[in-house]
Amino acid sequence: MCSAKLAIVTGSNKGIGYAVVKALCDQFDGDVYLTARDVSRGEKAVQTLNVLGLKPKFHQLDVTDDGSVAEFKRFVEKNYAGINVLVNNAAIRYREDSAVSFAEQAAETSRVNYFALRRVCDALFPLLLPGARVVNVSSCAGLLSRIPGDGLRAEFSSPDLTVEQLDGLVERFVNSAAAVNHEQSGWPSSAYVVSKVAVSALTIIQQKEFDVDPRRKDIVVNSVHPGYVDTDMTSHMVGMGIPLSIDQGAEALVYLALLPEGEQRVKGQYVWNDKTVKNWREFVFEYN
Repeated sequence: MCSAKLAIVTGSNKGIGYAVVKALCDQFDGDVYLTARDVSRGEKAVQTLNVLGLKPKFHQLDVTDDGSVAEFKRFVEKNYAGINVLVNNAAIRYREDSAVSFAEQAAETSRVNYFALRRVCDALFPLLLPGARVVNVSSCAGLLSRIPGDGLRAEFSSPDLTVEQLDGLVERFVNSAAAVNHEQSGWPSSAYVVSKVAVSALTIIQQKEFDVDPRRKDIVVNSVHPGYVDTDMTSHMVGMGIPLSIDQGAEALVYLALLPEGEQRVKGQYVWNDKTVKNWREFVFEYN
């Protein structure tokens, strides 16, 4: 078994995830795993980083596939003492001009961005070592204010919200989208928004669960808005002004991944790309 520390970044063969791997290779004292659904793309990304003198490792990981997640968990258990850093970055976003029906967008976006992230956390959280750092990549779209319905906002922000209830909220959105009554029910017409609001809410729940476990109180989970970054997911920010580079977009994620021992302030928080903590329930950010 390897004695090295371990950092894992999901969906990291390109974009922000790739830049996080790149930065961690420089700043994290341990093995950094670039993971991707597609083996050839993942290995190509590793080779590109090798040219820069960086030495990430690669393992296939499809966050939407139970078998793939279970295999990755077995690999970690066999080869490492546990996980020091987990960055949940893998996600999808449909283009504004997508021909895919909204019902299908809602189902698939929720499946990948929320339920698959949950799958990875459920599998890997038992392997988190004392002092581990978890970064859930949210978005400015993941602010509570992005949910139009007062009642829904109250449910998402309830201090007593459980993971099971949060799952139910996301399932209700998917069902409302299929019934074409989501707007009347208080949901936004953006599947990405709902998925990222759910990720933000999940982060708060996860931290609360660690906080009441006397053996795991020093594990820190945060969600983060990386900023408007020039990636495929953002369609390279057409009409959004000057975007951030992927390296700039990775900065807040890496900051959270490397929070120092004993961190108490930035814990279970929603963090902006400038590394400031925002009140997820009250902060409003207007964008088109």
